[in-house]
Amino acid sequence: MTEESHVLAFEAHLVQASHGKRFANYIIDVIVFFLFSFILGFVYYSIFPDAVDLAESDNLIDNLLDRILWAVIMAIFFGLSETLMKGRTVGKYLTGTKAVNLDGTPISTRTAFTRGFCRIVPFEALSALSSPCFPWHDKWSKTYVIDIKESTLPEG
Repeated sequence: MTEESHVLAFEAHLVQASHGKRFANYIIDVIVFFLFSFILGFVYYSIFPDAVDLAESDNLIDNLLDRILWAVIMAIFFGLSETLMKGRTVGKYLTGTKAVNLDGTPISTRTAFTRGFCRIVPFEALSALSSPCFPWHDKWSKTYVIDIKESTLPEG
């Protein structure tokens, strides 16, 4: 008698997260990012106290560079969060949602960082107002944010 292994194949059933959950993710994640930024700034200015004078500059170029630097830090923060937490951020943990590829498989590090950098595009947040909710950072990275309890993901 030979034993055969049987594999059940099924397709993923993905239920996109609601507008409300997506908005809650955004608010929670922005708050977490600002807390992270505050701590990072506190540590930085504790180590380099002379940098406070530079931060208070009225120079347009310094202000622009400062905004670009913080946008890049935000993109890295979101990319790193979704990489380390396997498609989730603090907001996604609290709302029971997760970022996955269009086929339901887990996102890669590259995809997580693509999502993070797409978020810094001006007016990108407004793209989440569409119905169904499919913001640019999902569309460009070929991902969905799903409701975990209502979705069935492929094994793997």
